[in-house]
Amino acid sequence: MARGSRAPVKVLAAVAAGGALGALARYLMSVGLPTEPGRFPWATFLTNLSGTLLLGFVLTLVVERFPPTRYVRPFLATGFCGAYTTFSTFAVESDLLVRDGHTSLAVAYLAASTAGGLIAVMAGILAGRLLPAVEGRAGHSRPPGTGP
Repeated sequence: MARGSRAPVKVLAAVAAGGALGALARYLMSVGLPTEPGRFPWATFLTNLSGTLLLGFVLTLVVERFPPTRYVRPFLATGFCGAYTTFSTFAVESDLLVRDGHTSLAVAYLAASTAGGLIAVMAGILAGRLLPAVEGRAGHSRPPGTGP
């Protein structure tokens, strides 16, 4: 956004609505998969991986496949995925595992989260590219490399 400009109220409302739903989904995941001290934090791990998969998928659709829209990206990418995924909880859980003497588990969590996140976002991008482009998307009416 340009310096001094303001986001339109409808865009902010889209971010807020997506954020509210993303935060609720993350909370429900943490309630459904509670983590005991010294154990692998499955809720955060699965939340972050599913969030990166969704983000790769959604942004590929928005940027490459669907006609331009003003509200999908702020609602899903910034709002929902931004509130749903959590780097801060990931960092705190890693620190707590190390502090409590579970260093090897912390390293495994860090490695699995990083590698898993990269794989998940790539899978989301590839899945998004499997869908045909919607006609009218400037420069993207066909998947890349499929014809004139």
